[in-house]
Amino acid sequence: MADGPFIYRFARDLRLDDHAGLEAAAAQGAVLPLLVIDRALEERLARSPRRALFFCAAVRALDEELRGRGSRLIVRRGALGATIKHLAHAVGAGGAAWSASYDAPSAQSDARLQSELEEAGLRALVVHDAAAVPFEETSAARSTAGLGYRAFAPYLEVWRDLPVSSHEHPLLLRFAATELHSEPLPQPSEFGAPERDALAAGSKVATRLLERFLAESALQYATAAAVPAEDRTSHLSAELSFGTISARSVVRAVRVRLDDPFLLSEERVSLKLFLRAIAHRDFFLQLAWFHPQTHAEPLQEKMRDFAFERSHPALDAWRGGRTGFPLVDAGIRQLHETGWMHPHVRAVAASFLCFDLGVDWRVGRDEWDRWSVEDDPALADGNWQWIAGVGADMAQFPRIYNPDRQRRRYDPSGAYVRRWVRELERVPVAVLDGARGDDPQLSLSLFACDPYPQRVVEHERAARAFLARYRAHAQGVTPVSARRSNR
Repeated sequence: MADGPFIYRFARDLRLDDHAGLEAAAAQGAVLPLLVIDRALEERLARSPRRALFFCAAVRALDEELRGRGSRLIVRRGALGATIKHLAHAVGAGGAAWSASYDAPSAQSDARLQSELEEAGLRALVVHDAAAVPFEETSAARSTAGLGYRAFAPYLEVWRDLPVSSHEHPLLLRFAATELHSEPLPQPSEFGAPERDALAAGSKVATRLLERFLAESALQYATAAAVPAEDRTSHLSAELSFGTISARSVVRAVRVRLDDPFLLSEERVSLKLFLRAIAHRDFFLQLAWFHPQTHAEPLQEKMRDFAFERSHPALDAWRGGRTGFPLVDAGIRQLHETGWMHPHVRAVAASFLCFDLGVDWRVGRDEWDRWSVEDDPALADGNWQWIAGVGADMAQFPRIYNPDRQRRRYDPSGAYVRRWVRELERVPVAVLDGARGDDPQLSLSLFACDPYPQRVVEHERAARAFLARYRAHAQGVTPVSARRSNR
Protein backbone atom coordinates (compact mmCIF):
# COMPACT_ATOMS: atom_id res chain seq x y z
CA MET A 1 0.00 0.00 0.00
CA ALA A 2 1.32 3.42 -0.98
CA ASP A 3 1.83 6.23 1.51
CA GLY A 4 -0.24 8.81 -0.38
CA PRO A 5 -3.99 8.78 -0.95
CA PHE A 6 -5.67 7.17 -3.93
CA ILE A 7 -8.66 8.75 -5.67
CA TYR A 8 -11.87 6.84 -6.17
CA ARG A 9 -14.18 8.41 -8.76
CA PHE A 10 -17.84 7.51 -8.23
CA ALA A 11 -20.18 7.21 -11.21
CA ARG A 12 -22.81 4.45 -11.50
CA ASP A 13 -21.77 2.91 -8.17
CA LEU A 14 -23.13 5.27 -5.50
CA ARG A 15 -22.62 3.17 -2.36
CA LEU A 16 -19.94 2.03 0.10
CA ASP A 17 -21.08 -1.56 0.70
CA ASP A 18 -19.79 -4.57 -1.27
CA HIS A 19 -17.85 -2.36 -3.66
CA ALA A 20 -15.14 -3.90 -5.84
CA GLY A 21 -13.89 -0.52 -7.01
CA LEU A 22 -13.46 0.89 -3.51
CA GLU A 23 -11.68 -2.29 -2.47
CA ALA A 24 -9.23 -1.90 -5.36
CA ALA A 25 -8.62 1.75 -4.50
CA ALA A 26 -8.17 1.00 -0.80
CA ALA A 27 -5.45 -1.52 -1.67
CA GLN A 28 -3.45 1.43 -3.06
CA GLY A 29 -3.87 3.85 -0.16
CA ALA A 30 -6.35 5.89 1.84
CA VAL A 31 -9.32 6.60 -0.43
CA LEU A 32 -10.23 10.12 -1.52
CA PRO A 33 -13.88 9.95 -2.71
CA LEU A 34 -14.56 12.04 -5.80
CA LEU A 35 -17.57 12.81 -8.00
CA VAL A 36 -16.87 14.57 -11.30
CA ILE A 37 -19.81 16.08 -13.14
CA ASP A 38 -18.58 16.27 -16.72
CA ARG A 39 -20.44 17.12 -19.91
CA ALA A 40 -21.40 13.49 -20.64
CA LEU A 41 -22.96 13.07 -17.19
CA GLU A 42 -24.77 16.40 -17.49
CA GLU A 43 -26.27 15.36 -20.82
CA ARG A 44 -27.32 11.94 -19.51
CA LEU A 45 -29.09 13.43 -16.51
CA ALA A 46 -30.65 16.29 -18.47
CA ARG A 47 -32.29 13.79 -20.83
CA SER A 48 -34.56 12.50 -18.05
CA PRO A 49 -35.70 14.73 -15.17
CA ARG A 50 -36.58 11.72 -13.00
CA ARG A 51 -33.12 10.26 -13.58
CA ALA A 52 -31.62 13.54 -12.41
CA LEU A 53 -33.80 13.51 -9.30
CA PHE A 54 -32.77 9.96 -8.45
CA PHE A 55 -29.08 10.66 -9.06
CA CYS A 56 -29.04 13.76 -6.86
CA ALA A 57 -30.83 11.92 -4.05
CA ALA A 58 -28.39 9.01 -4.31
CA VAL A 59 -25.39 11.38 -4.23
CA ARG A 60 -26.75 13.09 -1.11
CA ALA A 61 -27.17 9.70 0.56
CA LEU A 62 -23.62 8.70 -0.41
CA ASP A 63 -22.21 11.91 1.03
CA GLU A 64 -24.10 11.25 4.29
CA GLU A 65 -22.63 7.73 4.45
CA LEU A 66 -19.15 9.09 3.89
CA ARG A 67 -19.59 11.70 6.61
CA GLY A 68 -20.62 8.90 8.93
CA ARG A 69 -17.24 7.35 8.20
CA GLY A 70 -15.38 10.59 8.93
CA SER A 71 -15.02 11.55 5.26
CA ARG A 72 -17.03 13.42 2.66
CA LEU A 73 -17.60 13.46 -1.08
CA ILE A 74 -15.39 15.85 -3.05
CA VAL A 75 -17.39 17.28 -5.97
CA ARG A 76 -15.86 18.82 -9.04
CA ARG A 77 -17.37 20.01 -12.34
CA GLY A 78 -15.32 19.83 -15.51
CA ALA A 79 -13.45 17.48 -17.82
CA LEU A 80 -12.65 14.11 -16.25
CA GLY A 81 -8.96 13.88 -17.10
CA ALA A 82 -8.00 17.44 -16.24
CA THR A 83 -10.02 17.35 -13.01
CA ILE A 84 -8.52 14.12 -11.72
CA LYS A 85 -4.96 15.11 -12.67
CA HIS A 86 -5.31 18.45 -10.92
CA LEU A 87 -6.73 16.84 -7.78
CA ALA A 88 -4.08 14.11 -7.75
CA HIS A 89 -1.34 16.75 -7.94
CA ALA A 90 -2.94 18.79 -5.15
CA VAL A 91 -3.14 15.90 -2.66
CA GLY A 92 -0.20 13.79 -3.83
CA ALA A 93 -2.40 10.89 -4.93
CA GLY A 94 -0.80 8.03 -6.81
CA GLY A 95 -3.72 7.56 -9.16
CA ALA A 96 -7.42 6.91 -9.46
CA ALA A 97 -9.82 4.01 -9.72
CA TRP A 98 -13.39 3.79 -10.99
CA SER A 99 -15.97 1.20 -11.99
CA ALA A 100 -16.06 0.06 -15.60
CA SER A 101 -18.87 1.13 -17.91
CA TYR A 102 -20.30 -1.28 -20.47
CA ASP A 103 -22.10 0.72 -23.15
CA ALA A 104 -19.74 1.62 -25.98
CA PRO A 105 -19.61 5.44 -25.56
CA SER A 106 -18.91 5.19 -21.82
CA ALA A 107 -16.39 2.37 -22.26
CA GLN A 108 -14.54 4.47 -24.84
CA SER A 109 -14.52 7.35 -22.36
CA ASP A 110 -13.03 5.00 -19.74
CA ALA A 111 -10.26 4.00 -22.16
CA ARG A 112 -9.43 7.62 -23.01
CA LEU A 113 -9.34 8.59 -19.33
CA GLN A 114 -7.12 5.64 -18.46
CA SER A 115 -4.65 6.57 -21.19
CA GLU A 116 -4.64 10.24 -20.18
CA LEU A 117 -3.92 9.46 -16.52
CA GLU A 118 -1.22 6.91 -17.32
CA GLU A 119 0.49 9.35 -19.67
CA ALA A 120 0.56 11.79 -16.73
CA GLY A 121 2.35 9.18 -14.60
CA LEU A 122 -0.70 8.19 -12.55
CA ARG A 123 -2.08 4.72 -11.94
CA ALA A 124 -5.53 4.19 -13.48
CA LEU A 125 -7.59 1.19 -12.32
CA VAL A 126 -10.81 0.33 -14.15
CA VAL A 127 -12.66 -2.21 -12.01
CA HIS A 128 -15.56 -4.50 -12.95
CA ASP A 129 -18.22 -3.99 -10.30
CA ALA A 130 -21.68 -3.98 -11.94
CA ALA A 131 -22.14 -7.70 -12.65
CA ALA A 132 -22.94 -10.25 -9.96
CA VAL A 133 -20.51 -12.73 -11.54
CA PRO A 134 -17.34 -11.36 -13.18
CA PHE A 135 -17.05 -11.86 -16.93
CA GLU A 136 -13.70 -13.59 -16.65
CA GLU A 137 -15.32 -16.34 -14.58
CA THR A 138 -18.18 -17.00 -16.99
CA SER A 139 -15.88 -16.69 -20.00
CA ALA A 140 -13.43 -19.21 -18.52
CA ALA A 141 -15.92 -21.98 -19.31
CA ARG A 142 -15.82 -21.20 -23.03
CA SER A 143 -13.48 -22.94 -25.41
CA THR A 144 -13.08 -19.68 -27.36
CA ALA A 145 -11.50 -17.21 -24.98
CA GLY A 146 -12.21 -13.51 -24.98
CA LEU A 147 -15.49 -13.43 -26.89
CA GLY A 148 -18.04 -13.88 -24.15
CA TYR A 149 -21.46 -15.38 -24.83
CA ARG A 150 -23.88 -14.51 -27.62
CA ALA A 151 -26.65 -16.86 -26.40
CA PHE A 152 -28.27 -16.71 -22.98
CA ALA A 153 -28.98 -20.42 -22.35
CA PRO A 154 -25.33 -21.58 -22.18
CA TYR A 155 -24.41 -18.44 -20.24
CA LEU A 156 -27.09 -19.16 -17.63
CA GLU A 157 -25.94 -22.75 -17.29
CA VAL A 158 -22.48 -21.53 -16.29
CA TRP A 159 -23.62 -18.48 -14.31
CA ARG A 160 -25.95 -20.26 -11.90
CA ASP A 161 -23.21 -22.65 -10.70
CA LEU A 162 -20.58 -19.99 -9.98
CA PRO A 163 -20.05 -18.50 -6.50
CA VAL A 164 -20.68 -14.81 -5.89
CA SER A 165 -17.82 -12.99 -4.23
CA SER A 166 -18.04 -10.32 -1.55
CA HIS A 167 -16.06 -7.09 -1.37
CA GLU A 168 -16.79 -6.17 2.22
CA HIS A 169 -13.46 -5.27 3.83
CA PRO A 170 -14.13 -2.57 6.44
CA LEU A 171 -10.68 -2.82 8.01
CA LEU A 172 -8.96 -2.32 4.66
CA LEU A 173 -11.21 0.53 3.55
CA ARG A 174 -10.05 3.78 5.06
CA PHE A 175 -10.60 7.29 3.81
CA ALA A 176 -8.05 10.06 3.43
CA ALA A 177 -8.27 13.01 5.79
CA THR A 178 -8.52 16.18 3.75
CA GLU A 179 -9.49 19.82 4.09
CA LEU A 180 -10.01 20.16 0.34
CA HIS A 181 -12.73 22.51 -0.79
CA SER A 182 -15.64 20.76 -2.49
CA GLU A 183 -18.06 22.27 -4.93
CA PRO A 184 -21.75 21.96 -3.95
CA LEU A 185 -23.50 18.63 -4.28
CA PRO A 186 -25.46 18.35 -7.53
CA GLN A 187 -29.00 19.71 -7.46
CA PRO A 188 -31.84 18.60 -9.78
CA SER A 189 -32.30 22.14 -11.07
CA GLU A 190 -28.88 22.20 -12.75
CA PHE A 191 -30.11 19.35 -14.98
CA GLY A 192 -33.50 20.93 -15.65
CA ALA A 193 -35.41 18.78 -13.13
CA PRO A 194 -37.96 20.22 -10.67
CA GLU A 195 -36.81 20.36 -7.06
CA ARG A 196 -40.27 19.65 -5.67
CA ASP A 197 -40.44 16.04 -6.91
CA ALA A 198 -37.59 14.69 -4.80
CA LEU A 199 -37.11 10.91 -4.86
CA ALA A 200 -35.82 8.62 -2.13
CA ALA A 201 -32.58 6.93 -3.13
CA GLY A 202 -29.36 5.55 -1.68
CA SER A 203 -28.03 2.29 -0.30
CA LYS A 204 -30.40 2.25 2.69
CA VAL A 205 -33.42 2.69 0.43
CA ALA A 206 -32.16 -0.05 -1.92
CA THR A 207 -31.55 -2.47 0.96
CA ARG A 208 -35.07 -1.89 2.27
CA LEU A 209 -36.51 -2.55 -1.19
CA LEU A 210 -34.63 -5.84 -1.42
CA GLU A 211 -35.65 -6.91 2.07
CA ARG A 212 -39.30 -6.06 1.42
CA PHE A 213 -39.25 -7.94 -1.89
CA LEU A 214 -37.77 -11.07 -0.33
CA ALA A 215 -40.25 -10.94 2.54
CA GLU A 216 -43.40 -10.17 0.53
CA SER A 217 -43.29 -10.79 -3.20
CA ALA A 218 -40.31 -12.92 -4.17
CA LEU A 219 -42.00 -16.21 -3.32
CA GLN A 220 -44.84 -15.45 -5.76
CA TYR A 221 -42.55 -14.12 -8.48
CA ALA A 222 -43.20 -17.00 -10.90
CA THR A 223 -46.95 -16.46 -11.01
CA ALA A 224 -47.34 -12.77 -10.24
CA ALA A 225 -44.34 -10.96 -11.77
CA ALA A 226 -45.97 -10.80 -15.21
CA VAL A 227 -49.23 -9.37 -13.81
CA PRO A 228 -48.82 -5.58 -13.96
CA ALA A 229 -51.75 -4.73 -11.69
CA GLU A 230 -50.22 -6.74 -8.83
CA ASP A 231 -46.72 -5.44 -9.50
CA ARG A 232 -44.72 -8.02 -7.54
CA THR A 233 -41.43 -7.14 -9.18
CA SER A 234 -38.43 -6.07 -7.12
CA HIS A 235 -38.30 -2.42 -8.31
CA LEU A 236 -34.51 -2.58 -8.04
CA SER A 237 -33.71 -1.64 -11.64
CA ALA A 238 -32.87 2.01 -10.92
CA GLU A 239 -30.94 1.08 -7.78
CA LEU A 240 -28.85 -1.46 -9.70
CA SER A 241 -28.28 0.95 -12.59
CA PHE A 242 -26.89 3.65 -10.26
CA GLY A 243 -25.14 1.10 -8.07
CA THR A 244 -26.83 2.01 -4.79
CA ILE A 245 -26.90 -1.74 -4.24
CA SER A 246 -24.64 -4.34 -5.80
CA ALA A 247 -25.97 -7.19 -7.92
CA ARG A 248 -23.76 -9.46 -5.81
CA SER A 249 -25.65 -8.48 -2.65
CA VAL A 250 -28.95 -9.23 -4.36
CA VAL A 251 -27.86 -12.65 -5.57
CA ARG A 252 -26.37 -13.63 -2.21
CA ALA A 253 -29.55 -12.61 -0.38
CA VAL A 254 -31.72 -14.65 -2.76
CA ARG A 255 -29.45 -17.68 -2.46
CA VAL A 256 -29.65 -17.44 1.34
CA ARG A 257 -33.44 -17.36 1.02
CA LEU A 258 -33.25 -20.48 -1.15
CA ASP A 259 -31.49 -22.30 1.69
CA ASP A 260 -34.71 -22.24 3.73
CA PRO A 261 -35.67 -25.94 4.06
CA PHE A 262 -39.33 -25.07 4.56
CA LEU A 263 -39.86 -23.40 1.18
CA LEU A 264 -42.50 -24.90 -1.08
CA SER A 265 -41.41 -26.12 -4.49
CA GLU A 266 -43.25 -23.28 -6.28
CA GLU A 267 -41.54 -20.77 -3.99
CA ARG A 268 -38.15 -22.17 -4.97
CA VAL A 269 -39.14 -21.86 -8.62
CA SER A 270 -40.01 -18.20 -8.03
CA LEU A 271 -36.66 -17.40 -6.42
CA LYS A 272 -34.79 -19.19 -9.20
CA LEU A 273 -36.71 -17.22 -11.82
CA PHE A 274 -35.72 -13.99 -10.13
CA LEU A 275 -32.07 -15.12 -10.14
CA ARG A 276 -32.53 -15.83 -13.84
CA ALA A 277 -33.52 -12.19 -14.32
CA ILE A 278 -30.32 -11.06 -12.57
CA ALA A 279 -28.34 -13.46 -14.76
CA HIS A 280 -29.99 -11.91 -17.82
CA ARG A 281 -28.76 -8.52 -16.63
CA ASP A 282 -25.20 -9.86 -16.29
CA PHE A 283 -25.55 -11.45 -19.73
CA PHE A 284 -26.39 -8.15 -21.41
CA LEU A 285 -23.54 -6.38 -19.62
CA GLN A 286 -21.00 -8.92 -20.86
CA LEU A 287 -22.57 -8.85 -24.32
CA ALA A 288 -22.01 -5.09 -24.53
CA TRP A 289 -18.46 -5.47 -23.19
CA PHE A 290 -17.41 -8.10 -25.74
CA HIS A 291 -19.50 -6.69 -28.60
CA PRO A 292 -19.41 -2.89 -28.26
CA GLN A 293 -20.81 -2.43 -31.76
CA THR A 294 -24.23 -3.42 -30.40
CA HIS A 295 -24.81 0.11 -29.14
CA ALA A 296 -25.17 1.26 -32.74
CA GLU A 297 -26.02 -1.86 -34.74
CA PRO A 298 -27.65 -5.29 -34.29
CA LEU A 299 -25.67 -8.17 -32.83
CA GLN A 300 -26.95 -10.44 -35.63
CA GLU A 301 -24.89 -9.70 -38.71
CA LYS A 302 -27.68 -10.85 -41.04
CA MET A 303 -30.03 -8.18 -39.63
CA ARG A 304 -27.70 -5.17 -39.88
CA ASP A 305 -29.12 -4.06 -43.20
CA PHE A 306 -32.73 -4.94 -42.43
CA ALA A 307 -34.98 -2.04 -43.43
CA PHE A 308 -36.51 -0.92 -40.14
CA GLU A 309 -38.22 2.44 -40.53
CA ARG A 310 -37.06 5.52 -38.67
CA SER A 311 -40.56 6.96 -38.61
CA HIS A 312 -44.23 6.02 -39.00
CA PRO A 313 -47.48 8.03 -39.16
CA ALA A 314 -48.41 6.53 -35.77
CA LEU A 315 -45.02 7.01 -34.10
CA ASP A 316 -46.15 10.06 -32.15
CA ALA A 317 -49.26 8.17 -31.03
CA TRP A 318 -47.00 5.43 -29.65
CA ARG A 319 -44.78 7.99 -27.96
CA GLY A 320 -47.79 9.61 -26.32
CA GLY A 321 -49.61 6.43 -25.26
CA ARG A 322 -52.48 6.98 -27.71
CA THR A 323 -52.27 3.94 -30.00
CA GLY A 324 -55.80 2.69 -29.26
CA PHE A 325 -54.35 -0.49 -27.70
CA PRO A 326 -55.04 -0.15 -23.96
CA LEU A 327 -52.12 -2.21 -22.61
CA VAL A 328 -49.57 -0.44 -24.79
CA ASP A 329 -50.97 2.97 -23.88
CA ALA A 330 -51.09 2.14 -20.16
CA GLY A 331 -47.42 1.18 -20.17
CA ILE A 332 -46.31 4.33 -21.97
CA ARG A 333 -48.32 6.52 -19.63
CA GLN A 334 -46.96 4.73 -16.57
CA LEU A 335 -43.45 5.45 -17.84
CA HIS A 336 -44.27 9.11 -18.37
CA GLU A 337 -45.76 9.51 -14.91
CA THR A 338 -43.33 7.44 -12.84
CA GLY A 339 -40.13 6.94 -14.86
CA TRP A 340 -40.71 3.17 -14.75
CA MET A 341 -42.79 0.67 -16.71
CA HIS A 342 -43.75 -2.84 -15.66
CA PRO A 343 -41.25 -5.27 -17.29
CA HIS A 344 -43.81 -7.42 -19.08
CA VAL A 345 -45.65 -4.38 -20.41
CA ARG A 346 -42.31 -3.03 -21.67
CA ALA A 347 -41.99 -6.11 -23.86
CA VAL A 348 -45.49 -5.63 -25.29
CA ALA A 349 -45.04 -1.90 -25.91
CA ALA A 350 -41.60 -2.42 -27.50
CA SER A 351 -42.93 -5.25 -29.66
CA PHE A 352 -45.71 -2.96 -30.88
CA LEU A 353 -43.22 -0.31 -31.98
CA CYS A 354 -40.86 -2.71 -33.75
CA PHE A 355 -43.40 -5.03 -35.39
CA ASP A 356 -46.81 -3.34 -35.63
CA LEU A 357 -45.22 -0.05 -36.71
CA GLY A 358 -41.98 -1.52 -38.12
CA VAL A 359 -39.94 1.23 -36.45
CA ASP A 360 -36.25 0.83 -35.66
CA TRP A 361 -35.50 -0.40 -32.13
CA ARG A 362 -33.04 2.48 -31.65
CA VAL A 363 -35.91 4.97 -31.96
CA GLY A 364 -37.70 3.24 -29.08
CA ARG A 365 -34.55 2.97 -26.99
CA ASP A 366 -33.82 6.67 -27.35
CA GLU A 367 -37.43 7.67 -26.69
CA TRP A 368 -37.66 5.70 -23.43
CA ASP A 369 -34.27 7.08 -22.38
CA ARG A 370 -35.99 10.49 -22.13
CA TRP A 371 -38.36 9.20 -19.45
CA SER A 372 -36.69 6.36 -17.58
CA VAL A 373 -35.12 6.72 -14.14
CA GLU A 374 -32.74 3.88 -14.96
CA ASP A 375 -29.31 4.70 -16.34
CA ASP A 376 -28.14 1.46 -17.94
CA PRO A 377 -27.51 2.01 -21.67
CA ALA A 378 -25.92 -1.43 -22.13
CA LEU A 379 -29.06 -3.11 -20.79
CA ALA A 380 -31.27 -0.91 -22.95
CA ASP A 381 -29.30 -1.95 -26.05
CA GLY A 382 -29.52 -5.64 -25.17
CA ASN A 383 -33.19 -5.65 -24.22
CA TRP A 384 -34.35 -3.65 -27.25
CA GLN A 385 -32.38 -5.84 -29.65
CA TRP A 386 -33.77 -8.95 -27.94
CA ILE A 387 -37.34 -7.76 -28.48
CA ALA A 388 -36.67 -6.59 -32.05
CA GLY A 389 -35.33 -10.00 -33.05
CA VAL A 390 -31.91 -8.65 -34.07
CA GLY A 391 -29.89 -9.39 -30.92
CA ALA A 392 -29.06 -12.33 -28.70
CA ASP A 393 -32.46 -14.06 -28.87
CA MET A 394 -31.79 -17.20 -30.89
CA ALA A 395 -35.43 -17.79 -31.91
CA GLN A 396 -35.95 -18.31 -35.63
CA PHE A 397 -38.58 -15.57 -35.73
CA PRO A 398 -39.11 -12.56 -33.44
CA ARG A 399 -41.65 -12.86 -30.64
CA ILE A 400 -44.50 -10.62 -31.70
CA TYR A 401 -46.86 -9.90 -28.82
CA ASN A 402 -50.56 -9.52 -29.51
CA PRO A 403 -51.45 -6.58 -27.22
CA ASP A 404 -55.10 -7.64 -26.86
CA ARG A 405 -54.27 -11.21 -25.89
CA GLN A 406 -51.60 -9.99 -23.50
CA ARG A 407 -54.10 -7.65 -21.83
CA ARG A 408 -56.68 -10.39 -21.42
CA ARG A 409 -54.10 -12.85 -20.10
CA TYR A 410 -52.16 -10.64 -17.70
CA ASP A 411 -54.62 -7.87 -16.87
CA PRO A 412 -57.92 -9.77 -17.01
CA SER A 413 -59.68 -7.41 -14.59
CA GLY A 414 -58.49 -4.36 -16.52
CA ALA A 415 -57.16 -2.85 -13.28
CA TYR A 416 -53.76 -1.89 -14.72
CA VAL A 417 -55.22 -0.38 -17.89
CA ARG A 418 -57.85 1.60 -16.02
CA ARG A 419 -55.27 2.91 -13.57
CA TRP A 420 -53.05 4.49 -16.22
CA VAL A 421 -55.45 5.26 -19.07
CA ARG A 422 -57.76 7.86 -17.60
CA GLU A 423 -60.26 7.65 -20.46
CA LEU A 424 -60.92 4.01 -19.58
CA GLU A 425 -61.12 4.23 -15.80
CA ARG A 426 -64.90 3.62 -15.78
CA VAL A 427 -65.05 1.16 -18.67
CA PRO A 428 -66.32 -2.33 -17.64
CA VAL A 429 -63.93 -5.18 -18.30
CA ALA A 430 -66.47 -6.83 -20.60
CA VAL A 431 -66.29 -3.77 -22.82
CA LEU A 432 -62.49 -3.81 -22.72
CA ASP A 433 -62.58 -7.42 -23.90
CA GLY A 434 -65.24 -6.74 -26.52
CA ALA A 435 -67.63 -9.24 -28.00
CA ARG A 436 -66.69 -11.10 -31.15
CA GLY A 437 -67.52 -8.97 -34.14
CA ASP A 438 -67.94 -5.77 -32.10
CA ASP A 439 -65.96 -2.66 -32.87
CA PRO A 440 -64.03 -2.30 -29.59
CA GLN A 441 -63.36 1.39 -30.15
CA LEU A 442 -67.06 2.12 -30.71
CA SER A 443 -67.90 0.27 -27.47
CA LEU A 444 -65.16 2.06 -25.53
CA SER A 445 -66.36 5.45 -26.70
CA LEU A 446 -69.75 4.84 -25.08
CA PHE A 447 -68.21 4.38 -21.63
CA ALA A 448 -65.04 6.47 -21.70
CA CYS A 449 -65.05 9.75 -19.80
CA ASP A 450 -62.96 11.28 -22.63
CA PRO A 451 -62.67 10.04 -26.21
CA TYR A 452 -60.24 7.14 -26.46
CA PRO A 453 -58.23 7.11 -29.70
CA GLN A 454 -58.94 4.84 -32.62
CA ARG A 455 -56.47 2.05 -33.25
CA VAL A 456 -53.55 3.20 -35.33
CA VAL A 457 -53.00 -0.19 -37.02
CA GLU A 458 -54.67 -3.56 -37.43
CA HIS A 459 -52.41 -5.79 -35.37
CA GLU A 460 -52.78 -9.09 -37.22
CA ARG A 461 -52.26 -7.56 -40.63
CA ALA A 462 -49.23 -5.53 -39.47
CA ALA A 463 -47.68 -8.53 -37.72
CA ARG A 464 -48.06 -10.79 -40.76
CA ALA A 465 -46.58 -8.15 -43.03
CA PHE A 466 -43.59 -7.64 -40.75
CA LEU A 467 -42.94 -11.39 -40.40
CA ALA A 468 -43.01 -11.77 -44.17
CA ARG A 469 -40.36 -9.05 -44.53
CA TYR A 470 -38.29 -10.44 -41.67
CA ARG A 471 -38.29 -13.99 -43.01
CA ALA A 472 -37.53 -12.85 -46.53
CA HIS A 473 -34.53 -10.87 -45.30
CA ALA A 474 -33.22 -13.54 -42.91
CA GLN A 475 -33.57 -16.43 -45.34
CA GLY A 476 -33.10 -14.63 -48.61
CA VAL A 477 -36.44 -15.91 -49.96
CA THR A 478 -39.88 -14.40 -50.33
CA PRO A 479 -42.40 -16.48 -48.37
CA VAL A 480 -45.88 -17.22 -49.64
CA SER A 481 -47.26 -16.67 -46.14
CA ALA A 482 -46.02 -15.86 -42.67
CA ARG A 483 -46.85 -17.21 -39.27
CA ARG A 484 -49.67 -15.58 -37.38
CA SER A 485 -49.02 -13.60 -34.22
CA ASN A 486 -50.60 -15.53 -31.36
CA ARG A 487 -48.65 -14.68 -28.23
